[in-house]
Amino acid sequence: QVQLVESGGGLVQAGGSLTLSCAASGRTFSGYAMGWFRQAPGKEREFVAAISWIGDRTYYADSVKGRFTIARDNAKKTVILQMSSLKPEDTAVYYCARGSYLGVTYLHTHEYDYWGQGTQVTVSS
Repeated sequence: QVQLVESGGGLVQAGGSLTLSCAASGRTFSGYAMGWFRQAPGKEREFVAAISWIGDRTYYADSVKGRFTIARDNAKKTVILQMSSLKPEDTAVYYCARGSYLGVTYLHTHEYDYWGQGTQVTVSS
């Protein structure tokens, strides 16, 4: 079993920055890709960013490319999402997830097998 706990969400003005953290406990963390997704009210959960288990490859949704950075520390079992130049449309609940070993692109929710409870990010205009 793997437990994922997100933190760092909050209220920020447009143009501001936030860093989200995801702490993992339980079974294996290293060896698996990790991802961040978000879900706004009335919308489906969408991919934000993913990182390979070594950390040498990262992937971003077009909507956040150049503004968000994903990173991981396997020794500390943490993955972070640094968000800058935030926009009101970034407002959502952000979820951390562990990639399934069956995953291929890690762009889709079905490629992840463990999820955190989410942390709210609200960007005011």
